[in-house]
Amino acid sequence: MVAAVLIMLIMLISSRKSNPVPEIAGLNIIAGLVILLREIIVSGLREYLAGLQVSVPVSALAKWKTTAQLVALGALILGGALPDMPWVHDFGIACLWIAAALTLISGYDYLRTGLRHMD
Repeated sequence: MVAAVLIMLIMLISSRKSNPVPEIAGLNIIAGLVILLREIIVSGLREYLAGLQVSVPVSALAKWKTTAQLVALGALILGGALPDMPWVHDFGIACLWIAAALTLISGYDYLRTGLRHMD
């Protein structure tokens, strides 16, 4: 779900400005890519470890990451519907970067845990 919304927001053209730009544009795409890549890597790691019958519990940090992602995506969607309130979009972008930072930290934690179980 997160991946689909991120891709949609990167492709969606905003009506807030006279020069149409995507809702997520420029360097902000990097935050979206960090989130997408982490989701793919951690999902693959979980599948691999499931084959080894190793359980990887969800960390509290990962829950905060998910919260930041969902707040960011919700604000970005809402910001597109409220062109006269650009602060909503800006808040969404700020939350997207917070989510990307938490994504890197929690992804590293999962990778470190997974590497302990690999031969």
